[in-house]
Amino acid sequence: MPKHIKPNALTWLLLSIAIIVLDQWSKSWVLASLPEFKAVPVIDGFWNWYRTYNTGAAFSFLSDAGGWQKYLFTALAFGISAMLGYWLTRTPRRDWRTALPYALVIGGAIGNVIDRLIHGKVIDFIQWYWRDHYWPAFNIADSAIVAGAVGIALFGLLGSAHAADAGRAE
Repeated sequence: MPKHIKPNALTWLLLSIAIIVLDQWSKSWVLASLPEFKAVPVIDGFWNWYRTYNTGAAFSFLSDAGGWQKYLFTALAFGISAMLGYWLTRTPRRDWRTALPYALVIGGAIGNVIDRLIHGKVIDFIQWYWRDHYWPAFNIADSAIVAGAVGIALFGLLGSAHAADAGRAE
């Protein structure tokens, strides 16, 4: 590779692909194996498999909007994924604190887009609860998006603090 070209972080998209494959495989298993809207205990008192669907976004946001939201969320997912993909081209490959969260968000976003395009809704199946308090059901793609968003925020804050400390040291 010529010296003036530095390796970028696009290879991190392999993680995005792995998340998409795992997400779609798990949802295929759910559709073939789990009954709809019936809790199947995994850890009694804490965790169920529970097949349900979400036509909205996080926490069923806009789930009853009449159908147009599918196109909005699909466009948003593609737009955000394209933006993060572009940023990966400008990120050094060794900068895992930037690349890892971007790859997680891209994989999760595309995993849920596939559901919207094929099924018209997102398949959710992981249900956590404590006594009578239930967290909204989610899936592997949702988990990747949340982990990626937390990573972007956390490493962004830590990176800003590190840059500020470096600036004070000069």
